[in-house]
Amino acid sequence: MNSVERLQQVFLRSMESDFSEPEWNRQPDTLYAPQRYILSMGGKRLRPVLALMAAEAFGSNAQLALPVAHAVERFHNFSLIHDDIMDKAPLRRGKPTVHETWGVNTGILSGDALLVLAYKSLLKSPKHILSDLLDTFNQTALEVCEGQQMDMDFESKERIEEGQYLQMIRSKTAVLLGCSLQMGSLISGASKKASKSLFNFGLELGTSFQIHDDLLDAYGSPEIFGKKLGGDIRSKKKTILWIHLSNHKPDLLKSILRSESDNKIAEILSAMESSGSRIYADVQRKKHFDLAIASLQQVKSESCDIKDLESFANWIYDREV
Repeated sequence: MNSVERLQQVFLRSMESDFSEPEWNRQPDTLYAPQRYILSMGGKRLRPVLALMAAEAFGSNAQLALPVAHAVERFHNFSLIHDDIMDKAPLRRGKPTVHETWGVNTGILSGDALLVLAYKSLLKSPKHILSDLLDTFNQTALEVCEGQQMDMDFESKERIEEGQYLQMIRSKTAVLLGCSLQMGSLISGASKKASKSLFNFGLELGTSFQIHDDLLDAYGSPEIFGKKLGGDIRSKKKTILWIHLSNHKPDLLKSILRSESDNKIAEILSAMESSGSRIYADVQRKKHFDLAIASLQQVKSESCDIKDLESFANWIYDREV
């Protein structure tokens, strides 16, 4: 069992144990059942694993970082409940979304309550570090909301610059990875300089991760990825692939969009391939991955064992789903 699998199990055992606690069995159950439902759906649990891994990297027991691990996982799932409502998404990880099962109003309230429970978890951290943890968590929470708003705004804009796209994915996706690492290291006694380097590692790794997601959505294996290819195009998402194509072959893209073809998605994907958009996106993915590793190397001088974190990064970079 590698470190990711081991820490996934540590977190899952803790989460299952938590479900027996009074805070998960309050009334009305219709408010808390959706939370248990989405938290039990599965997934890689990347954010809590990173918090635990950061604590171990600085010589602490992973158990010490469980409060921040639960906080980031609860916050992440709060955001998923609300994102699914905004996107009118029927499925999440192959199962009906919370709002499809319990209704939109309950979905909103349940998500709000899950955000409160994220803060309750964070409050279980050692008091001497709580102020720094709250500062990090609050800043991240605001940036995730900003990123989601940017993503929605982009859908109605005809032209988006690559810098705007990068800012959006950093805020919406990458900062929570960085936050997990920063809080996991702070709670284990790391210096603020070292914890900031780990935050930057997570930020760049998360940026690479999201660009990889864009590529998988367009060119991954539907059987492995679990989704129909071209979903971002159907949803009018301004990914790095779309931005590159619109910058380098604007007339071709406009021609496809104006056509009466029933195969527009396939034609756009083909245009992204022939125009070099796919290659460009993969180069950018590698660039941000390299920046992540460079940030990780900076903490080696701070008595940090980076071996597991580096293995985690390589696992993320090589993933097919």
